[in-house]
Amino acid sequence: MRKLNTLIIAGAALVAASCQSGNKGQVTSKEISAQTFDSLLTAKPDAQLVDVRTNTEYNGGHLKNARNIDVNTSDFKEQFSSMNKKKPVFVYCLGGGRGNTAAEELKELGFTEIYNLQGGITSWRAAGKPVEQGVAPRESGLTTDDLAKAVNKPNYVLVDFNAQWCGPCKKLSPILDELGEQKRDKLSILKIDADANPALLAEKKIEGIPYLELYKNGELVWKHEGFITAEDLIKETHL
Repeated sequence: MRKLNTLIIAGAALVAASCQSGNKGQVTSKEISAQTFDSLLTAKPDAQLVDVRTNTEYNGGHLKNARNIDVNTSDFKEQFSSMNKKKPVFVYCLGGGRGNTAAEELKELGFTEIYNLQGGITSWRAAGKPVEQGVAPRESGLTTDDLAKAVNKPNYVLVDFNAQWCGPCKKLSPILDELGEQKRDKLSILKIDADANPALLAEKKIEGIPYLELYKNGELVWKHEGFITAEDLIKETHL
């Protein structure tokens, strides 16, 4: 019996050791909210913060101490190779999509602790978090008063907040164009570039794109975040 107990204990120790050994290679890759992103950045003094947008976007406003490495450049991996793979890396873009792409690339490069800002800097602004301007700040873009004037029409106005790099936005654009043509007697489409209007998106607390708003006589009657089919759009708005 004593010998059997010894074998059981030894086996348990072997299993535990095996589990511990397997955990050494684990990779943490999470998409987290603006509040959690901010808290973890503060809690981790060795954090490496990277803005994966274009340099123009970065100069238009970025998180403090963020390094700019455009995920869509050919030397993206090369630039990241100079960073410490054992230290946590925090990435963000405008809406979260490019941040997810960067996170996947970083896992392949061997980084073990990766955090992507959910909703990108758009959600960061919407949460009232601070943003620093770069060396070439862009124009502030439309104001809420400008938008109010633009939608103050007797017919319907469908506002589309989008960006050129946004895949779902590109997919939605021809749907809106066709709808605008079909319903031109009672509907007009207003497209707003999210990159050129960060202050407007922050004031309206828009956290993701594409983002749609439908106005009637200047009053907001419907809104939707994300891609939507033509069928569902017509069904939900009764256009």
